[in-house]
Amino acid sequence: MALVAPPEKQARLLELADCDLALARAQATLRGLPVALHVPTLEAAIDEIKTRRHDTFVELEGIRSELERAESDVKLVQARIAKDSERLQHTANAKEAMGLEHELESLRTRAAHLEDIELAIMEKLEVSESALAGRDAELATADAALLGARDEQDRQTQELTAETRRQREIRDAIVADLSQDLVELYERQRERYGAGASHLRFGVSSASGVALTESDLQHVREAPLDEVLMCPNSNAILVRTAESGI
Repeated sequence: MALVAPPEKQARLLELADCDLALARAQATLRGLPVALHVPTLEAAIDEIKTRRHDTFVELEGIRSELERAESDVKLVQARIAKDSERLQHTANAKEAMGLEHELESLRTRAAHLEDIELAIMEKLEVSESALAGRDAELATADAALLGARDEQDRQTQELTAETRRQREIRDAIVADLSQDLVELYERQRERYGAGASHLRFGVSSASGVALTESDLQHVREAPLDEVLMCPNSNAILVRTAESGI
């Protein structure tokens, strides 16, 4: 025996289908928010920046240690120069004085060389410190972008959650207004075929987008208005309205 329902109740299935479509879209949008807002991309970028910052920091620490050693070497040579200069001023031995002068000349050459090395290291240090500052600026910018994306994700999540709740309330009210048999048929067809109800509009099924054949339209014309018909193309409940064109 064919299922029957008043035409106005069948028409409410279109409202139910609209609710289900809105719910599906909201859930799909919600699931896709992180990617749409580039959250994974930003997180990956931050990880990469942190890795590069770590490498730059390790390099900087190495240069600082190198500079400390160079400064220590310079101080040692300068201390030797000061000591030998003091000895030279107080020695009366010509041979010793000659030896000290020769050693001082070598020490001053050594000191000049070490100071050149120290200067080169200081220049490297300046470049490395600038690079680290650049990494920190990159990281701050990326962190701010990620924070903004997550804030936007939270905002849109709240909106979508509220819209989902509103659509569910509308859906519950529609379902409560329909017979159990009609709702069960709608749910069964929607689960099996993806559409529970299809609007026959000017001879075209909205669920399939395909025009009904003349023989199918003739069957629709001959069927009682309260008989629940199925769309031959989409297998959804075929809802007839004033726009059906039959």
